[in-house]
Amino acid sequence: MCGIAGIVAPGIGDLLGTLRKITDAVSHRGPDSSGYWTDDANAIGLGHRRLAILDLSERGHQPMWSESKRFVIIFNGEIYNYQGLKSELQEKGHHFIGGSDTEVILAAAEEWGVENSLKRFSGMCAFALFDTKNRVLHLARDKIGKKPLYYGISKGRFVFASELRSFFALPDFYPEVDRVSLARFTTYCYVPSPYSIFTDVRKLEPGSLLTIPLPAFQSALQSTPPKIILDGLQSMAAKYWSPLDFAHQPRIMRSDADSLEALEVILRRAVRERMISDVPLGALLSGGVDSSIVVALMQAQSTQKVRTFSIGFNEADFNEAHEAARVANHLGTHHTELYVTAEDALGVVPKLPEIYDEPFSDSSQIPTYLVSKLARTEVTVCLSGDGGDELFGGYSRYYYLAKLWSMLRHLPTPVASVLSALLRCIPAHTWESVLKHILPFKNPGDKVHRLADVLKIRDPLKLYNRALSHWSPKVVIGGADFELKARELRRALHEYDLTELIESMVAIDMENYLPEDILTKVDRASMAVSLEARAPLLDTDLLEFTWKLPFNFKVRNGIQKWILKELLYRYVPKPLVDRPKSGFGVPLDSWLRGPLKEWASDLLSEDSLRRNGYFDADAVRVMWKEHLVGTRNRAHYLWDILMFEAWRRHYVRH
Repeated sequence: MCGIAGIVAPGIGDLLGTLRKITDAVSHRGPDSSGYWTDDANAIGLGHRRLAILDLSERGHQPMWSESKRFVIIFNGEIYNYQGLKSELQEKGHHFIGGSDTEVILAAAEEWGVENSLKRFSGMCAFALFDTKNRVLHLARDKIGKKPLYYGISKGRFVFASELRSFFALPDFYPEVDRVSLARFTTYCYVPSPYSIFTDVRKLEPGSLLTIPLPAFQSALQSTPPKIILDGLQSMAAKYWSPLDFAHQPRIMRSDADSLEALEVILRRAVRERMISDVPLGALLSGGVDSSIVVALMQAQSTQKVRTFSIGFNEADFNEAHEAARVANHLGTHHTELYVTAEDALGVVPKLPEIYDEPFSDSSQIPTYLVSKLARTEVTVCLSGDGGDELFGGYSRYYYLAKLWSMLRHLPTPVASVLSALLRCIPAHTWESVLKHILPFKNPGDKVHRLADVLKIRDPLKLYNRALSHWSPKVVIGGADFELKARELRRALHEYDLTELIESMVAIDMENYLPEDILTKVDRASMAVSLEARAPLLDTDLLEFTWKLPFNFKVRNGIQKWILKELLYRYVPKPLVDRPKSGFGVPLDSWLRGPLKEWASDLLSEDSLRRNGYFDADAVRVMWKEHLVGTRNRAHYLWDILMFEAWRRHYVRH
């Protein structure tokens, strides 16, 4: 795992000096060594910060040249099937001097071309590859979107990097906040690709390859407005892979036993490939289904005790450490747990703008960082259970929304309007007092009002979009309304029955929520402490397998992730893991009324909100007052505004 950065800067005076600055800005992603390459004739430079995982010798150093000297690459990530590809390439006459997967990428590009090679790779990656023969720059991102890649324009220079902080290393970088992207952020708690928080910076989408002919591009940099160039690049970025490629394939009918055997074979291989490492290896263990099956298959294929890590909270509603310890004890792992205090967790809050150098407000970012920091004390690589909910339909919202849609689609609009008004006329705190002992979820009053908001919706995609939304885009002054990316799903959703609607929501999450929220959270938290995180459940062969399963293998008799649980029970007794799903959260609502109150009050002060002019200050202040007096739990809404304001104070230059 590494950090990469590069620049195309015709006419720049100090190409190498600028390259060093933008590369060293991501040194936390690669603390072991650095490398720089410049070509003054082509006005291009590539920089690399290395976290050595495979082939720790100098033979793994980057930037790295291909055997023919045609290609030079900077690469961030791991290609898990590189050994098989290496053998195939050796049979075709390619020679290798080291044992890194980077060499395999270069040989593959020479043998099969860049796009065809990307289709064959199984792993996580973001790379920049320069073709010196054709003077073409290739920027690529992995299929699922585990590794990030930003690109943008500043003062006639084209910059690309693993993180946005490389742009801040430019001394004359004075960006403009994109208010539409800010509205996207306050709606979803992340800025979805291909957008970034800044007008002149974009993100390469997962599964995309951007090919830039350098001579014509350099000319455009000198004469064309940045927005026109970036819009053009965005349209040029080719999707070489998408999870939707499998979403509508015919389902393969197998017996329960055959399906379980096939799943075990694929998942054991996915885990085994991700255990290849020349540095200490471990796993993050929450005690839930997803992390437990990963650890079980690791231990089953390891000759020594697997090192596992979990954190606990003293607040019972947020503590899973005892469940993780029981699973670890049964599997015989070398388990480390740390109970963190509120003070430990709150100490992370001031670091969040720097860890997530673009606004990001999924509050589970705090425990994710803490468990990554714990693991890094003993290991350099950790496996995790990310992706299980998306692949196997594990989120409860899928089923609540499918049932809701089955009712709404037949509800006449006038009736829906009257019912919505009736639900809204009763204050949320009144609903709270009536329903809190009846309904099995938190904040029932808020959920009743959210139900009132969606009753009139007549489009299932809009229903799902609303369910995932926090603020209305209108809270951002000068923002705009929008919806999730959905591509061809919009038309298909109208034709689906109940089961297929759930799978459509899964597909939307694979394209949006998974890479933009879950994987961003894990990448930034782990890389902040120089820890490589690997996710076997996001293996692309496994993803294809799950899409071909009939839906009743994922949900059966009300049991979510049925087939994954059945596999887990082969390794862990059912009573140890058979419990209601809980999120990886923190007691944010009480913290904002208690130890974080002063910090939040400063960021949410009326003077500050009005002076900066990004948000509807009246709407934000009403929510803050409701939260403080305890009539409503507004923590997750407020966290969006707080994370942006904290980030703005840390990064935005005036």
